Amino acid sequence: QVHLMETGGGSVQPGGSLRLSCSVSGFNFYRDYSLGWFRRAPGPEREGVAGIAHDGTTQYEDSVKGRFSISVDVAKNILYLQMINLKPEDTGIYYCAAERTAAFGWQLLWDGWFTIWGQGTQVSVSS
Repeated sequence: QVHLMETGGGSVQPGGSLRLSCSVSGFNFYRDYSLGWFRRAPGPEREGVAGIAHDGTTQYEDSVKGRFSISVDVAKNILYLQMINLKPEDTGIYYCAAERTAAFGWQLLWDGWFTIWGQGTQVSVSS
């Protein structure tokens, strides 16, 4: 059974940085896969922030391009999201997600693609 657990959230001032980690257990990184980070700001909507496929293809939501970077360490089974120059609008609960098939392009930012989810970690950006 696949289990995802996010860590690394916290409270920072605008312009600050955080690195989120998602520990992935029970998942085969040597076959096709898709991994992603999503966030839910106050409200019901959950938006895709960044995604990465098994071939290294990445996709980013427009507002985070140049500030966020997604990566995966297959040796440690950890998915990362490095966030710099954080803004108040980045505030929300951040979730990691996984799927055992390869997503392409926009699918990496579509929460309907992913069926395996973590519990989330809170990120708060305010002065």
